[in-house]
Amino acid sequence: MTNLASILTASAARHGRRAAVRLDATALSHAELDDLSARAAGLLRARGVGPGDRVGLMLHNVLEFPVLYYAVLRAGAVVVPMNPLLKAPEVEHQLRDSGARLVLVSPHAAPEARLAAAAVGTEVVEADDDLLRTVRALVPEPGPVARSDDDTAVILYTSGTTGTPKGAQLTHANLRLNALGFGGLVELTEHDVVMGCLPLFHAFGQSNVLNASIAVGASVSLVPRFDAGAVLELVAQDRATVFAGVPTMYVTMLEAGAAASDTSSLRVCVSGGASLPLEVLCGVEQDLGTPVLEGYGLSETSPTATFNRPGRSRVGSIGVPLDGVELKLVDRHGVEVGPGEVGEIAIRGHNVMKGYWDRPGATAAAIVDGWFYSGDLARCDEDGFYYVVDRKKDLVIRGGFNIYPREIEEVLYAHPAVLEAAVIGVPHPTLGEEVAAAVTLRPGRHATAEELREHVRARVAAYKYARHVWVVDALPKGPTGKILKREIDVPQAVTALAG
Repeated sequence: MTNLASILTASAARHGRRAAVRLDATALSHAELDDLSARAAGLLRARGVGPGDRVGLMLHNVLEFPVLYYAVLRAGAVVVPMNPLLKAPEVEHQLRDSGARLVLVSPHAAPEARLAAAAVGTEVVEADDDLLRTVRALVPEPGPVARSDDDTAVILYTSGTTGTPKGAQLTHANLRLNALGFGGLVELTEHDVVMGCLPLFHAFGQSNVLNASIAVGASVSLVPRFDAGAVLELVAQDRATVFAGVPTMYVTMLEAGAAASDTSSLRVCVSGGASLPLEVLCGVEQDLGTPVLEGYGLSETSPTATFNRPGRSRVGSIGVPLDGVELKLVDRHGVEVGPGEVGEIAIRGHNVMKGYWDRPGATAAAIVDGWFYSGDLARCDEDGFYYVVDRKKDLVIRGGFNIYPREIEEVLYAHPAVLEAAVIGVPHPTLGEEVAAAVTLRPGRHATAEELREHVRARVAAYKYARHVWVVDALPKGPTGKILKREIDVPQAVTALAG
């Protein structure tokens, strides 16, 4: 049986009474979660859902998510996870593009979903308390529908940073092997309690938190909305042992008083989704009293491609490739570069997606001879550890010199008043691009733009420092908390210089 849902069925047989997911005072054991997903699969079948059909899932981190996620998979259908904060036009694109037969939505997301579904002809089913009561009364479906390793299990839509979002087709084998591989790397067992702060509709939360935990019989404490203070309390309350998050989560936890919180139960923190500034990593290890392991991946790689190992890690590194995964770094001509040189990350292995849904041209451009070209730039040291330099598209070319925003961001994070920083390129009439930085400050701290500019100027080569710095109340972020550079508002005084 290769259906991804079989990891839940197998776990229910081995760890039936152990809590699988919990939210507030309610918990579902592995056996209860398996039983409910089997009954929900019957509901889907009654609505005409069969193997290969696409089903949208538009929910926050609530108990209904894992129940319906595994129900769709159990029925042999394809899950299309969707951010419940999407607006109708965005929902319509994903429903229309995937050809979803129906979409399961939380009540507060239903109005936007209904507007979109009406334009496409997709059925909307609200996943509320009434739905779960209905599910409990149904007869459970038999075991998961047989699927092949290469059958699509999930279609994850990319963030659309380079255009219209595309659906990455992840297979049952992609997701199963990635979850098992990640679980092995962080040494997950049935005794672990994993914090479920990452959105389950996102690859990181879905594979590395939900699927990895279910596969070994661990428990997930679900967090529908991330609030640093509340999360720190929950870590203590549930005696969480593993925390997986993105850099902005760690930044706000440090600000919320992590040092004074009871985090003694944590044995490891995992960071991904974006580069973790060195200052933040050191702060987390000191204040939470646990090592931080950084990894790297993308929606198209299920998601994990590289990872640091307990006892074998390098500060600032994204680690080494997972077992069964290969990496190489290539220049703009596709020629592999040597140790210490910067090149684009190309990935090959069991984690690489099947392709973009209904986008043969985009698939052919992204995957060449089995290698997925990521668009991320990195270097590799003599020991095989990789270090992300920046996104290829984020590279700033000033007067012919390549400038990597991450390097400048690291310098800004070292300033005691800086909470978050994002470095971008802005047009310049003679140099092509100029380095610019948007910064948020720590509560109660003060720093002028000029002070921050001089802080960077004193620490990097003259051609690199940010000529334009401005302080903002908040930086735009995606659903996981990743800073969205493309949505940063550039002051008119800066943009006017390009003209």
